Amino acid sequence: MKKLKILQKLSSGSSNVTFDELVIILNTFGFIEERCKGSHHIFKKDGI
Repeated sequence: MKKLKILQKLSSGSSNVTFDELVIILNTFGFIEERCKGSHHIFKKDGI
């Protein structure tokens, strides 16, 4: 249910999305965090 609320927030154009919420959505769509160096996070997905 939380994922649906986050997606609704994003699709409504809200810029009030936390990084943790964004990570939840990225994981939902099959992205994985490849690495993190400081504040830079790299996500990847096979085929992209």
